[in-house]
Amino acid sequence: MEEDRSIEQAKEVLRIEAESIFNLIAKVGESFSRAVELIYRCKGRVIVAGIGKSGLIGRKIVATLTSTGTQALFLHPVEGLHGDLGIVTKEDVLLAISHSGETSELNMIIDSIRALGVPRIAFTGNTCSTLAQTCDVVVDVGVSREACPFGLAPTSSSTAALAMGDALAVALIQRRNFQQKDFFKFHPGGSLGSRLRAKVRDVMIGGAQIPRVAGDASVLAAIREMDEKNKGFVLVADGNDVLHGILTDGDIRRLVRTGRDFLNERIDSFMTRSPKTVRADISTAQAIERMQRDEITTLVVTDDAGRLIGYIHLHDILGRGGTLKIALAD
Repeated sequence: MEEDRSIEQAKEVLRIEAESIFNLIAKVGESFSRAVELIYRCKGRVIVAGIGKSGLIGRKIVATLTSTGTQALFLHPVEGLHGDLGIVTKEDVLLAISHSGETSELNMIIDSIRALGVPRIAFTGNTCSTLAQTCDVVVDVGVSREACPFGLAPTSSSTAALAMGDALAVALIQRRNFQQKDFFKFHPGGSLGSRLRAKVRDVMIGGAQIPRVAGDASVLAAIREMDEKNKGFVLVADGNDVLHGILTDGDIRRLVRTGRDFLNERIDSFMTRSPKTVRADISTAQAIERMQRDEITTLVVTDDAGRLIGYIHLHDILGRGGTLKIALAD
C-alpha cells in the first residue's frame, strides 16, 4: 500500500510540474522577446545571478548558454557583495533569478550593477516585487503552486525557471543561426561532438546491412527486405552497385490507399528515382544540415561513379557512440 501511495505521489508531482511548465506558454510574449534581443545584441556576457535553488538553476542556464554560443558566467550574489562584482562590465547583461523577487542579497547587488549601465533581466514569479521594479525586462515564471505538499520547497517554481531558461537558450540558438557544426566547437570531447566531427564513412551503414533489391524485384520482395533489415526503406541498385532509386514505407502506405494490386509488380515502377545522396568524405554535421534542409532522416552514400556504398540515418548518428569512438581511434 505504501508503495502504491508513493507511485501516486510521484505522478501527482509530475502532473503539477508539467502543468506549471505548460502554463508558462501564455506568459511568453514581448518581455521574452526583449530579453532575447538584449542578450543577442550584448557585446559582453550574460551574468546570471541567484541564490539557493534559483542559483542552482542559474548555473544550469549558464551551462546551456555557453554550450550553445552565448557567453555566460554565474555570479553568486553574496560573493558579489564581497568583491566578485568586479567581473561585471558595462558590456554585459544581467539575468537575475528569484521566485519571490525579494531575495535581499540579490537585490542588494542590483543597484551596483545598474550604476554600471548594465541591462537587467529578471526571471521572477512576482512581477510586482523589488527585483521586478529594478530590472529593465521582467519575464514572468510564476506558478500557481509548488509540488511540495507544504508549498515551501521550490519545486514547480524552480522547474519553471529552468524551462524558461531553456526556452531563452534555444531562442538565442535560432537568433544566432547557431548550427550543429558550431555545437562541436564547444563540445570537442563529448560523444555528440565526436559524432559531428566524424566523416560520413565513420557512421554509415554498409555491406550486407544495406536494405537493397534489384530493379526487377517485386514490391513484395522489397517489403520483405525492409522487414528483414528493420528499416523504413529499401534501395534499388543493379549488379554493379549503381544506385537507381529508393522505395520507402511511406510509398507503400500511399500505394495501399489506392487499392491497387501492386505486390507482384516490379519495384522500379514505383520507386523514387535519384534519391538524396552524399559522399563519404563529408562530415556528419554537414550531413545533418542536409537532412534538415531537405526534411529527411536518411541519406544514401555513393561514390564518385554513383555506386551505392552505404546509407546514413539520423538515429545512427545520434546513437552509435561506442562504435564511432572505435572508428575515430583507428
